[in-house]
Amino acid sequence: MIAFLTLALLLQISSLILAGIKQTRSPKGGIDGTPKVSILRPVCGLENNLEETLTSTFALDYPAFEILFCVAHAQDPVVPLVERLIVAHPLVNARILIGDDRISGNPKLNNLVKGWAASTSAWILMADSNVLLPRDTLQRLFGEWRADTGLVSSPPAGIRPLGFAARLECAFLNSFQGRWQLAAAQLGNGYAQGKMLFWRKDVLDHVGGLAALGHEMAEDVASTKVVRAQGLNVRLTAHLFEQPIGERRFLAVWARQLRWSKVRRLGFLPLFLSEIVSGGALPMAAAVSLTALGVISPLVLMGYVAFWYGAEYVLAKRSNWPATVADVLTWICRDALLPALWVAAWFGNSFEWRGNAMSAPLLKDGQDLAKS
Repeated sequence: MIAFLTLALLLQISSLILAGIKQTRSPKGGIDGTPKVSILRPVCGLENNLEETLTSTFALDYPAFEILFCVAHAQDPVVPLVERLIVAHPLVNARILIGDDRISGNPKLNNLVKGWAASTSAWILMADSNVLLPRDTLQRLFGEWRADTGLVSSPPAGIRPLGFAARLECAFLNSFQGRWQLAAAQLGNGYAQGKMLFWRKDVLDHVGGLAALGHEMAEDVASTKVVRAQGLNVRLTAHLFEQPIGERRFLAVWARQLRWSKVRRLGFLPLFLSEIVSGGALPMAAAVSLTALGVISPLVLMGYVAFWYGAEYVLAKRSNWPATVADVLTWICRDALLPALWVAAWFGNSFEWRGNAMSAPLLKDGQDLAKS
């Protein structure tokens, strides 16, 4: 049991150090010139801070880009907002594309396919509508590109949470999921994250375009597999792109995390199996048990807990992620929830996303879906 506590703490500290190192490394890639980039932003409904995140797309400090806003239905309430933003920025090449092309069981891909077809660039950035794009977004993405790169991606970093549930969302996004993805990338084993996918268009067109991403429960899982199948690598930016969180409801946070857990189980089973020991729940339970049995002292227990979450605090603080006493408490709540999420993810192969029922069997059969 002591050995387990030691190994768990070493794993915790090692992953935090690797994530921190990744954030301090200067990009070693880059390409010649400033080629044109098509930015695809799928929009669907109104959400927290949407005008702010979409407006950031128009302010990029880059000489050649176009913005293609993709929406499935003309009656969507987001359409007037997008149209107003386009009118307010007449010097930026931007347009809105409307239509729902059923190439898969993934609604986001069905929304994006018209933008992919309409793009006029060899480079395409697919960025979710709720992520802020800083002025140097494209420079950051190109900075990670090397000869063996097939895709550059970035998990979101949750910022500006309002309330407990929102802080819990940040606890999952930042120093847990973001930290582990940064650590994996530092070890040369990067995974895509659907919030931000930066493609050289021919890499995906080589396997059939966006339709190829519909053969998994999520486009980020499919993107990772498509890139690796071509002998290429997924690279992550050193600093994560920010997502203003605002208010959240606990059940919505739980549903989202359960959905992502199912996606990981179905897409990367070996990785998912290891998640049961990736948080603090089991080590803390073991430490409390040893304290109750008199094997270790209460002082050692307090030191163990302090060191575990203190190291996480250092990374969050250095990364400019939410890091207050309230946030530390949500990290503890997050870790307590992780085993329950892991178990719940084994039940069923379907979930609901933005009102759309999605299941693994349907996503594997895009042709049948297209006929339905």
